[in-house]
Amino acid sequence: MNSKMKVKRKGLLRRITRGILKIILYGFIFSIIYILFCKWINPPITLTQLDSVLSGHGLHRDYVNMNEISPNIKLAVMAGEDQLFPDHNGFDFKSIQKAMKHNQKSKSLRGASTISQQVAKNVFLWQHGGYFRKGLEVYFTFMIEQIWGKKRILQTYLNVAEMGEGIFGIEAAAQHYFKTSAKKLSKKQAAMIAACLPNPKEFTIIPLSSRVASRYSWILRQMNNLEADPDVQDLLR
Repeated sequence: MNSKMKVKRKGLLRRITRGILKIILYGFIFSIIYILFCKWINPPITLTQLDSVLSGHGLHRDYVNMNEISPNIKLAVMAGEDQLFPDHNGFDFKSIQKAMKHNQKSKSLRGASTISQQVAKNVFLWQHGGYFRKGLEVYFTFMIEQIWGKKRILQTYLNVAEMGEGIFGIEAAAQHYFKTSAKKLSKKQAAMIAACLPNPKEFTIIPLSSRVASRYSWILRQMNNLEADPDVQDLLR
């Protein structure tokens, strides 16, 4: 290879490198802006919600403020999905280790995503993907923990989580399943909704699946155990 070709190749590599660095920088700047936007304003639409519309399942949602959400459902999702939510920094490493050991030995996969990780995925990313998406999930989880705080994360989770086919958020779920508002959900109703997570299309409330039927009573017991915790109480207000 002559010297001119070498110079051209080096120039091309530099341009490609600069282009990649610019994309990373602009992506980082945009992500910070959108994270700050979503700290105060609910996301206009998520990729999961968009997929629901495009696949014909529709989009039923009604964002509500924290004071319009029953303490029962706040407690229920923590009891069912992430009991260490008030205390961790976004990641439950013990649960991740347990899930990895389980998945190595069993054909049935077990997840270990915290509420914070689920919010990062639901708001900023897509539902399926490999290590690249997981890496982005770690980044967004860390950022919302630092910028939003626990109450905003919990509120967003309860507003964007899929809780049935085309049903997103606790207000739409309460209206659909129990003909009531999110603010008036009883402990039993809250536990039943929490029991369908994180796979409400398979673990259905109507008709009542065996998974929800058995799990919601367990969640009720966990709610009673967690309710007195001062850090949990702070999030229920």
